[in-house]
Formats: sequence, structure tokens, C-alpha cells
Amino acid sequence: MTFTKPLEYGGHALVWSGDWTPEGARKAIAGAALAGYDYIEIALLDPWKVDVDLTKDLLQEFNLRAHASLGLSVSTDVTSSNASIVEKGDELLRKATDVLAAIGGKELCGVIYCALGKYPGPASKENRVNSVTAMQRLADYAADRGININLEVVNRYETNIINTGIEGLTFLDQVNRSNAYLHLDTYHMNIEEDGMEKSILAAGDRLGYVHIGESHRGYLGTGNVDFESFFNALKKIDFRGPITFESFSSEVVDPNLSNTLCVWRNLWDDSDDLAKKALMFMKEHY
Repeated sequence: MTFTKPLEYGGHALVWSGDWTPEGARKAIAGAALAGYDYIEIALLDPWKVDVDLTKDLLQEFNLRAHASLGLSVSTDVTSSNASIVEKGDELLRKATDVLAAIGGKELCGVIYCALGKYPGPASKENRVNSVTAMQRLADYAADRGININLEVVNRYETNIINTGIEGLTFLDQVNRSNAYLHLDTYHMNIEEDGMEKSILAAGDRLGYVHIGESHRGYLGTGNVDFESFFNALKKIDFRGPITFESFSSEVVDPNLSNTLCVWRNLWDDSDDLAKKALMFMKEHY
């Protein structure tokens, strides 16, 4: 079953808050609403710690929707040859899906098909098979809850499974589930792709989710990402999926994710100014 994706703009929660405590959740949701976004992307790195009722109440209070993302760790890596580690990964992904469904979200995205981080070598055939079958299990579980899964293509320092959109499409062919989509991120594309159009045009309606991030993770338009080509390609395929602004700074830190993503620099210190200008930038281009 395929679920319709509306065109909507969102902001990653780490633009405003490094945690999902009651104070952090309110700050992030209020900030996203104030900036004019349609939804907030919540990082469900530990979904067991998310207060579902509080989150639902805050989303209702600020008239905002939510989607969710996460990346797996070494201890939850579904590509592992250790069955107990794969089971822990499955458990985490199911819990994240349950939390997302409970707060009314429809899109689960991110590096959900392997551990997020630098691997010591290339993926083996077993690693790839394990990843594909884990995504089949997750897609089936998510479909029963009205949720799409979106597999984020990231650079070579954050996965050894899929580094380009073309590789991601081959992976999706193997997963072979109608609610499984490609997730592209301009930050990673700027590192790995042969230009910003090729993978988008190849993906067509299989592109389900987009992250907009600058080459240095700061203000849009101040780095070297070719946003003109990127958004032109989205127009050519009439992209209708969610578009999320993602930016990281040492000003707002989640200890686990920030260290994994090597967020060492303070690229901005005013979340609200950053978010408002990002939304304006995206709408000007799309």
C-alpha cells in the first residue's frame, strides 16, 4: 500500500533543541511553528524516552505535524552478522515506528538500514542481505501503521551500504516494498554525487523525502551546494514529498548524534533567524 505524500516543509528538531525533555520538546516545536514550518522532524534515537502524550499535546497546541528520523548504532546495526544485534536493531526500529504512529506522523527516515558511522571496510554480501531483509521487515511493520520508510543516502564516512542515489535505487529494488522510498540529502549529495540532478531524475516518484543542508551545515546559500540544480531537478519530477531543513551547530548539541556527525563548529547561534531564513530560501527555490 502506498500513502500519498503532501508537499510540506519542516525543520529538524536539532535546529532548536538538543534533547526531547519537556523543555526541549516545547522549544523545538514552538520554534518550528514560529518559523512557519508545516512539521518538525524529531530524532528518535531513543524512542523509549519520548513522552508521547506530551509530544501530541505540544503538536496540537502549536498546530504542527511531526515526522521522525534516526540512525542506528553499532549495538543496533541490522547489517551485523550477530543475530542478537540485528534483533536489537529491529526492536529499536519497531519502537520508533510505534512512537511515530502514536504522534500522528507518516514518514520515518534516516540511516535506518545500518549503523550511522564510519565502517572499517566495505560491506559484505551478508551485510547487504541482512540490511535488505531488515528493511523488508520494517516496511511491512510500518505499512500496517500507515507509515512510509525513507532510506537516507549518506556519504562514505557514515555508511558503507549506499552512498549515491543510484545505489539507493538498486537497494530499493531489492527491498521491493511500495511504502519504501529514497531519501536524498543535499549535504551528502554534494560529497558523493555526479552533480545534483542525476539521482533525482532517476528516482522520480521513488524519491520520498528530502533533507536540505548546506555543505558546512550552516546557513543555506553560504556554502557550495548547487541548490539551483537540485531544486530544478525536483521541479522536473514534480516532487511532492516532505522537504526538511537540517542544520547542526555546537550551539545546540545532542551528545550522541552530534559526536557521530562531527558537529564541532558553532556555525550559528540564533535558531529562529536560521530557521526563518532557511524556509524563505527553500520556498524561493521551490
